[in-house]
Amino acid sequence: MICFILVPDAPKALPQEKGSTMLGMRLKTPRTPLIAEVCADPAPGPGELRLRVQACGVCRTDLHVVDGELAPQQPSVIPGHQVVGRVEALGPGLQDVQLGDRLGLAWLGGACGTCRYCLAGEENLCDDPTFTGWSRDGGFADSVIARADFCFPLPPDLSDVETAPLLCAGLIGFRSWRLACAGGAVHRLGLYGFGAAAHLLAQLAIHEGQEVYAFTRDGDTAAQELARELGCRWAGGSAERPDPPLDAAIIFAPVGELVPLALAAVRKGGVVVCGGIHMSDIPAFPYERLWGERRLLSVANLTRQDAHDYLPRAAKAKVRPHVR
Repeated sequence: MICFILVPDAPKALPQEKGSTMLGMRLKTPRTPLIAEVCADPAPGPGELRLRVQACGVCRTDLHVVDGELAPQQPSVIPGHQVVGRVEALGPGLQDVQLGDRLGLAWLGGACGTCRYCLAGEENLCDDPTFTGWSRDGGFADSVIARADFCFPLPPDLSDVETAPLLCAGLIGFRSWRLACAGGAVHRLGLYGFGAAAHLLAQLAIHEGQEVYAFTRDGDTAAQELARELGCRWAGGSAERPDPPLDAAIIFAPVGELVPLALAAVRKGGVVVCGGIHMSDIPAFPYERLWGERRLLSVANLTRQDAHDYLPRAAKAKVRPHVR
């Protein structure tokens, strides 16, 4: 399931009156509660805009930031990177964005555009990136400043609440899925950790004709039942091994112990993708788990092209999050 911080609709009069203020939930020190702060609405700089936040999802990565598992990138920060908002102010030089436009903002908040990775179309590996809710303030607030070129148009038939989790849980699942399928046809797909990303990806994969196998904590009957309701072929504990083996597996839970289990569950030539930004240590395992030209790889962030490819595809597949 996915939790949300919901913010009231933006006023119809855009932009806000001069001198208006915003409320933000700021992390001052890792492993401490967020602190509510009232401050002046920030002004967007060149190439930036200000979004009045309509909804912001709570992501596992936000919890890694709050818990200090991701080292602080600045003295304090407002978390939140699954942001749906309305444009309420424009910085100098913006011409293709209108006040009131509904846009999405995701984890990758900016890239340098000049390093070898950006020039190769791999901005998710940028040497000098910025991240929403980690190295720059995010969406657990009334408003947020964002680079306009890192905001996305959103499907019109999805509500703000339905759209927000697509901007990270959906996107990182999509990128993981494309890497898992890049080596050949995938008919039997395993998802380890059936939370936000997995329950969204399962809907897309099933729509694409794949059989999905959901692996959860032992005894997590609620997650297993949700997986079956969404159309998964099978749901069970993470230590169970399917027969016949999987063609590919994606690990969304930040648990290193799942890596050797997933490798044991995929066929020769199969692939295991680790879909999180943080994971506990991977334990030692016998080489035979990897042998047979199995592949183990990670996913690092996402690109803007991933968003442009995924959002209309998810809308067409009628992907819908389960939220609270």
